[in-house]
Amino acid sequence: MPSRKKVQNTHISAQLRQLHAALLDIVALMNRPQRDEALIREAGIPLDRALFPLLVSVERFGPIGIVELADGVGRDYTTVSRQVAKLESLGLAERRDNPADRRMREAFITSKGKAMTDLVDAARDRIGRAIFERWSAHDIEELVRLMRKFADAFNEAPLKGA
Repeated sequence: MPSRKKVQNTHISAQLRQLHAALLDIVALMNRPQRDEALIREAGIPLDRALFPLLVSVERFGPIGIVELADGVGRDYTTVSRQVAKLESLGLAERRDNPADRRMREAFITSKGKAMTDLVDAARDRIGRAIFERWSAHDIEELVRLMRKFADAFNEAPLKGA
């Protein structure tokens, strides 16, 4: 009796390539400066596009260390430190020493910054509704469930050779 394992592995490999291609498409689309600019416009907020991902990340993940924030947005630590200082000067974020490790500085959102990210969330909701207007509620629920499952598994997967 022939083994089905090789056929199944080939099928999974093809699916993984398709998944990878779809993720690359999504990441490329999300990283386009025009997307951030459109979201900033839709939200009606006065914010430089370079500061936008930092503000959102500080709100979502903060308090967050500057090094961790830099890693999360794929920028150099010194650049992010200067940009967080700009957010601070605008009253959108603040920095403070980490209570557990005073050598580490953390950024956290201010009430003014939170008000701004609330406007971004409302704009993102309007844009998302337009994207999903022809999808069934079930398909949206499944997408969200499976994306969360994938993100959690991806986060927990050990890096080989690291």
